Amino acid sequence: MPFSLAASVHSEIIIKKSRFIACVECMTDRHGATERVAALRAEHPGAVHVCWALLAGGQSAAVDDGEPSGTAGRPMLEVLRHQDLDGVLATVVRYWGGAKLGAGGLVRAYTDAVAQALLKADKVPLIRLKTLRCTLPYAFEGWLRRELEAVQAQHLQVQHGGQVEMSFALPQTQAEGFTARINEAGRGRIGWLKDD
Repeated sequence: MPFSLAASVHSEIIIKKSRFIACVECMTDRHGATERVAALRAEHPGAVHVCWALLAGGQSAAVDDGEPSGTAGRPMLEVLRHQDLDGVLATVVRYWGGAKLGAGGLVRAYTDAVAQALLKADKVPLIRLKTLRCTLPYAFEGWLRRELEAVQAQHLQVQHGGQVEMSFALPQTQAEGFTARINEAGRGRIGWLKDD
């Protein structure tokens, strides 16, 4: 089961006078990650590199930001994978200390910076939600609302027309059993809509 983080975590390590400031935080897409990296560049104008790794399904990325290829972003990404995280961004801001670390030293530095931050992390299970939409007679609306409340589903939208149209989200693992129970109790009066 993949995990996310309850809150952002930080660490700082110094290797041969170079400062490596790491942050690991929740992030669901590449656009948000690039905005966060841009903010870090503005926050740390004296830094020589802002390397980052995003583990977020199909939007994952590993960026070395001028460090030798494969010495920063990819090792950071591997730390996130090893921790079974998803929807997480790791960034490391590097201030130059005057001494070259070599490829192996850089890999260790970036890996250690992220790993040290994750030692402080409170991991939470990542629960994937499924969005469902249905139509039902007005007489069934109160009943379905109580059923949704009982399983702690998230109400997303309700529209009133010829019938009530509801959309809601609940954990994927509960979706199939929930719809089967609603179909049976609704005696064929619940219509399920497919996403456009």
